[in-house]
Amino acid sequence: MATTIGIMDSAYFVGRNEIVAWINSTLQLSISKVEETAPGAVACQLMDAVHPGMVPMHKVKFDAKNEYDMIQNYKVLQDVFNKLKITKHVEVNKLIKGRPLDNLEFMQWMKRYCDSVNGGAASNYNAMERREISKGGKETNKKAAAPSQANGKSSGPAPRAHASQNTRRNDAHSTSAPQRNVKSSSNSGAHAHDEQITELKVFIDSLEKERDFYFSKLRDIEILCQTPEIDHLPIVGAIQKILYSTEADPAVVAEAQALVMQQNQPLALSPIDEISEEKPNRPEAQKRKSIDCFEAFDMGSGSRPRLSDISDVQYCDSPLINY
Repeated sequence: MATTIGIMDSAYFVGRNEIVAWINSTLQLSISKVEETAPGAVACQLMDAVHPGMVPMHKVKFDAKNEYDMIQNYKVLQDVFNKLKITKHVEVNKLIKGRPLDNLEFMQWMKRYCDSVNGGAASNYNAMERREISKGGKETNKKAAAPSQANGKSSGPAPRAHASQNTRRNDAHSTSAPQRNVKSSSNSGAHAHDEQITELKVFIDSLEKERDFYFSKLRDIEILCQTPEIDHLPIVGAIQKILYSTEADPAVVAEAQALVMQQNQPLALSPIDEISEEKPNRPEAQKRKSIDCFEAFDMGSGSRPRLSDISDVQYCDSPLINY
């Protein structure tokens, strides 16, 4: 179904001239540019052509000039999509600006959808009659009928002239025939050139969408790596090294792998840590020496040492010596 066609589908490679010709033949209009479909009234009537009676044409405004009236047309179109369960997302804000590429893509999708419904054939559909009941439809019909009337008058029989004048005209036509052939060939070349430009624009737009998609993924990874709870982990450092590398260097991947491997290696104790483990027993030994020192005074003199004899205990290795 056309509602699920991808951006690289063949429907999006149809030229704008073919789209304009298809719209004019289907709806009996005389538009010259695809940007003229921006108000949304053409899209509403195309849906009315393939689904007769489904679109309330009295709500469609063919004379929409401001954004408010255009948005009302797209609301009518969205209601029709909802009734038909069509999941196509219509980017109204882009379409009403009248940019050629956006309106071309939407009309390409419309053509693909209309072709998928009964082969795009709108049997017994009177486009001008249906347009009469819409706002501004009569004026649109007059504009569409004016070029056809002008073509009919120009193709009518011309008054007779003298034989000499007919001869001169024939001579002029014979001399200008090569020039017409040159002009027709140049016009066909310009038409093919326009189609190639349109195809390239569509292709570039699809590439930009793909680029933006992958950039958003990389940005999400970068934000995750900057989370304070995990930014110190070696695996996060390895990811950032690869993420911020400016060249496709295999050494960057090797360095990132080395960072990850360091996480699994046990940490060795330093000599300072080993000495600190033996220190807790030292204060107890110093206390023992101090007690032995005072016991020696008690045994020799039978009394506690005087304050003047404190200097005699220097050899006892007491912590007080430092004061």
